[in-house]
Amino acid sequence: SVIAVDLVFPVLHGTFGEDGTVQGLLELAQIPYVGAGVPGSAVGMDKILMKAALLAEWLPVGPYLWFTGAKWLSDKELLAAQVEKELGFPCFVKPANLGSSVGISKAYHYEGLLNAVAEALIYDRRILVEKFLPGREIECSVLGNDKPRASILGEIIPANDFYDYTAKYLD
Repeated sequence: SVIAVDLVFPVLHGTFGEDGTVQGLLELAQIPYVGAGVPGSAVGMDKILMKAALLAEWLPVGPYLWFTGAKWLSDKELLAAQVEKELGFPCFVKPANLGSSVGISKAYHYEGLLNAVAEALIYDRRILVEKFLPGREIECSVLGNDKPRASILGEIIPANDFYDYTAKYLD
């Protein structure tokens, strides 16, 4: 039997749940939902597009480079040298489109960079490399549109070298 749906509260995590896919399906079916729409969800999940959006609004973004897996395979030495020159070590290597720190590595040297890119390429064909910027990690949830409300701040103090998948879900 068919169940009428008044509203969907998409409490989903990760690929297809946060990247605009479910939101797009709901819009095609003309089912109202709460949360970010397709463009906001898609850009929010894509680390490279998000950096471009932030830069377009003159917001500060740490130094980074990105490339495709095909470019890496054809120009690995050149790209690795560019990472070392422009970002230095350590640096973070990330798949462009995942969350929960899946596929993210901290590379401390050239060999580590090669391994980190190989790991990230398992998850995505586009790779983001970011300069390591030491600092504190503070989190805050915000709900609402016209009258947004913020939660109290929380500080992330990971047991590991950085707030990786293990620290988030297994420790």
